[in-house]
Amino acid sequence: MKSFFEGIGTLFTDYLFVPFHWLREMELTNWWGANTINWIFIIICCVAMVYWVKQLNLHKANNEDTQDTTAHSFLK
Repeated sequence: MKSFFEGIGTLFTDYLFVPFHWLREMELTNWWGANTINWIFIIICCVAMVYWVKQLNLHKANNEDTQDTTAHSFLK
């Protein structure tokens, strides 16, 4: 059983985390390049938020939005 967990540790530290080690080393020379992945995720989240708000406004304009403020019937 010990070798199973050591195998999992080896898999992650020697193979799956190699890109993160590369980014960590790259940060010392080029901060913008090392954080490119973070900027991509931020842009994706911003686009998703804008799309979500537009869809909410679309449903509100079509009166498809129900404003029931009670979560359960026993709160009425």
